[in-house]
Amino acid sequence: MDPLELCVVLSLVFGFSFLWYVIALVFSFLHRSPGSPGDPAHYQWHFLVPCRDEAAVIADTVAYLRGTFPLAVLWVIDDASQDATASIVEELGRDDAAVRLVRRTMPEARTGKGDALNAAYRELCRTMATDADRDRVLVCVVDADGRPSANLFEVCAGSAVFADRRYGAAQVEVRMSNRDRRHPLPGKGIVSNLSAMLLARLQDVEFRGPISAMQILRERSATVNLGGNGQLVRLSALDSAAQEAGAPWGNALLEDYEIGLRLMLAGWRIAYTTDAWVEQEALWSLRALLVQRTRWAQGSMQCVRYLPQIWQSPQFSNAGLLEVTYFMAQPWLQIIGTVAYPAPLIVLFSNAARYPAFMETFLRDGGAAMLALYFVIGFGEFAIWAWVYRRRCERGLSSRQAWAIGVGLVGYAWLSYAIAWRAFARLVTGRTAWPKTRRNAELALPTPRSAQASRDAQTQDARTQVAQTQVARTQDAQTSDAIAR
Repeated sequence: MDPLELCVVLSLVFGFSFLWYVIALVFSFLHRSPGSPGDPAHYQWHFLVPCRDEAAVIADTVAYLRGTFPLAVLWVIDDASQDATASIVEELGRDDAAVRLVRRTMPEARTGKGDALNAAYRELCRTMATDADRDRVLVCVVDADGRPSANLFEVCAGSAVFADRRYGAAQVEVRMSNRDRRHPLPGKGIVSNLSAMLLARLQDVEFRGPISAMQILRERSATVNLGGNGQLVRLSALDSAAQEAGAPWGNALLEDYEIGLRLMLAGWRIAYTTDAWVEQEALWSLRALLVQRTRWAQGSMQCVRYLPQIWQSPQFSNAGLLEVTYFMAQPWLQIIGTVAYPAPLIVLFSNAARYPAFMETFLRDGGAAMLALYFVIGFGEFAIWAWVYRRRCERGLSSRQAWAIGVGLVGYAWLSYAIAWRAFARLVTGRTAWPKTRRNAELALPTPRSAQASRDAQTQDARTQVAQTQVARTQDAQTSDAIAR
C-alpha cells in the first residue's frame, strides 16, 4: 500500500468512526432525562477558588458565591498574584468569617492549578473536626469568574448524584455567561465585534453541545470525568486519591481530567448533570483561546502515562477502557489527521488540473457521490451541533443564526488540529509551564499608572463591593422581616 492509499484508508476509517460516534452522542444528548433534587442540609459545602492575578473578577465572584450560597465556606487560593487579588480577598474576609484566604508564596507558588488546589485541601483538612463525616463534606472547585446556578446544592444532593454513595465526584454543565453579549469590544469595529460574539457563542455550543453529550455518553461506560470549573468531590474521595498519589490533584496541565482518572482508579464513580450548571466567561480573543486550548491538549497528552494503570485496573469495563483511550488519543489522531485528511484531496485536485478527461470520467462513474460523502462527513459532523444546540439549549436562536454557528463550528473544529500541533511542540521541547489565560477584562484594561496605583485602585473597588454586599444583605433581611410580619 503506497502512502496515498494509506491516507485514503485512514481518512475514511477516521471519518466514518467519528461519524458513528457523533450519532451516538446526539442520540444520548437529546434523550437526557432530569434527576430529582435532594436536601443540601445533609452535607457540608466548601468552595475552592484558585486565583492567579484575578483582581479583575474576584470581588464580584466572592460576592456572588456568598450571596447565593450563604451556608458554604469559601476558600480563595492566591497563587502569588502580582496584582491586588490577595488584598481584595483579605478585605472581603474581614467582616465575613466564611471567606478564607489561602496564600501561596514563591518559590512554592505558581507551579500549577493542581498544587494550588492541594494547598487548599490541606488547609481544609487542618480545620476539619476529627469526628466529621468526610463522606458528607463536599468540595466544589469554581474558577475565579465562575457563577454556579442557584440550584447547585439541591441538584447535587439528589438521588442521581451524591445521595448515591457510589459517586465520589460530580461535574455540572458549563455555560458561557457572555454568550449573548452584544458589542463586546467597545471602540472596535463591527468585524471585530462580530468575530468576538461568534467566538463566545461557539464556546457555549462546544460546552453545552458535544462536551455535554460526551459526558452523558460516558455515564454508560462509567468514565464521566471532571472539568476545571464546576467539579464537586467528596472529601473522602479526595482522601483516597491523596492516599494513592500523595495529593489529590496532580501536576498535569489538565489537572481536572487527571483527578478524575485518579478517583476512578481508586474505585469511585463520577456523576454528570445538566440540571445544574456553572457559568464562566467565554474568551473574545482568538489568541487567548489558543493559549488555553493548547494547555488543555498538552495536559491530555501528559495523562497518557496513566494508560498502563487503567488497562490493568479492574475498575474499568471494556467500554470504559475504549472511551478513556480514545479521549487521550484525540490530540495524536488530530496530528495524524492533518496529513491523512487533506492528502487525497490535494492529489485529486492536482490530477484534475493535469488530466481533466480522466477527472470527468471519475466524477461521472461515482466519484462525485464519493466526494459529496467525504465533504458531508468532514463538515456535517461538526455543523450538526448548531441544530442540536438550537433545539436543546437556545430555542430563541433564528435559523439564520444557527446556519452561521454551523459554519463557524467547522472552522472551530479545524482549529483543534493546529492546537494539537502547538501542544505537541510544547511537549517535545519540554515546555511545561502553566500559561495563564488572561480574562477579557484584563485584555481591555488601560495601561495602569503604576503597579502600586493599580493595586490600590483594585483594593478600593473591593471595599466598595463589600459595602454594597452588606447593604444588599441588610435590605434583604429587612424585606424578609416585613414579609414575615
